[in-house]
Amino acid sequence: MALEFTTSYLRDSLSLFRHYKKLGEQAMAQMTDEELVDDPAEANSPAVIVKHLAGNMRSRWTDFLTTDGEKADRNRDSEFEDPAETRAELLAMWEAGWQCVFRALEPLGEEDLGRTVYIRGEAHSVMQAINRQLTHYAYHVGQMVILAKLRRGAGWQTLSVARGASAAFNARVAAGEASQR
Repeated sequence: MALEFTTSYLRDSLSLFRHYKKLGEQAMAQMTDEELVDDPAEANSPAVIVKHLAGNMRSRWTDFLTTDGEKADRNRDSEFEDPAETRAELLAMWEAGWQCVFRALEPLGEEDLGRTVYIRGEAHSVMQAINRQLTHYAYHVGQMVILAKLRRGAGWQTLSVARGASAAFNARVAAGEASQR
């Protein structure tokens, strides 16, 4: 993922957000339409996780610098009910949420990192708010990856270095062939 050294927190953060977006998409691509909406053992289905993330993203990143990140019109509890019924609806919701993230962050400069924003009435620096959301999204994308992996079993297409392939990967890196996936 890290293709270049940078000291820019914003560039690194955007790179990480894009990485987690891609991981979520790769996990969803390995699931059937039925698996996307199935909630195993009363856990959240991938579709519910996407609905929750999209709601969170819209709330947190719309008017990010000027309004509280918990919008008055957000109904968080409803994000865990009645998920999208089709893959197309689910992916549209996913994309709309991520567009809120990127529209809010891409225009920012390093000078904005110390500005104060609010989430649920609590003051955060812009950097703290970004960190909060990065960890939140990584947590939920990780849930989606695990659900997809459990469903695929032996048919799972790894999203990182495959089990048992570390030595070969390390040898390629040492030889300067750093492309891993």
